[in-house]
Amino acid sequence: MAEEQKPDWERRRRLAEVFGDVLPDTTSDERAEERPGGDDRERWYRENRPPHHGSH
Repeated sequence: MAEEQKPDWERRRRLAEVFGDVLPDTTSDERAEERPGGDDRERWYRENRPPHHGSH
């Protein structure tokens, strides 16, 4: 059966098999905040800041 003649659900299933889930079910503004300790980038910076930059 040609790809154009297959039902939508079958095409979606095949695409999911090949590519996986590309997009999340929810957007970031719909999800709860997952950073109780602050921004991960900020924490990484503080942990990896060179000593000559001082402490803040």
